[in-house]
Amino acid sequence: MTSATDSNSGPASGLDGPTPQPVEAQAPLTASAPVPLATYPAPVATSPAPVATAPSAPAPAPASGTSINETVIYEGGPALGDLIGNLLFGLTIIGIPFAVAAIVRALWVRYRITSRRITVNGGWLGRDRTQVVYSQIREVRSVPRGFGSWGDMVLVLDDGSRLEMRAMPRFRELEAYIEERRRSSAKTPKTPKGQPSRPNTGFTPQERPSA
Repeated sequence: MTSATDSNSGPASGLDGPTPQPVEAQAPLTASAPVPLATYPAPVATSPAPVATAPSAPAPAPASGTSINETVIYEGGPALGDLIGNLLFGLTIIGIPFAVAAIVRALWVRYRITSRRITVNGGWLGRDRTQVVYSQIREVRSVPRGFGSWGDMVLVLDDGSRLEMRAMPRFRELEAYIEERRRSSAKTPKTPKGQPSRPNTGFTPQERPSA
């Protein structure tokens, strides 16, 4: 009897496993409240402020009748033969000043003859400019140089002054042209100063008989 009681009351041995522990009851999971998201105002597109611009002035219209046609007859420097001849002459003591003058002319003297005026640039570095129109010329003189290949020309003006053009190539042709232009400009009637010009209407006023 005693052995039976002991076998029933004692713990099981052998194949019996460990005694399971009681599981604690866990609190039921509850859904958390949603976290509000930070909201930002939508960007508003702004257009740049208009920039006030001053109205551009209209381009001036070209004045009618102001265009002047001017034909270039000759433009260039003195004749090359003048420089070569004076350089050869400059090998002597007497010819040194003539050689220096020829070099200066070749470097800085320029002539320009057009259908309206004559312009001469000369002096040191070509800074001096003289300009005359054909109506100011009273006389044209020329002297051949270099066996007639070039020549020196002198223009005598109305006020008595002179304009010299040395070692001019084609001097005979240019002299004839200047003389022709001088004569044609001399035929043009000039209006006296202080008196307005009168148009030619073809009407000649008749003189009244004296009483």
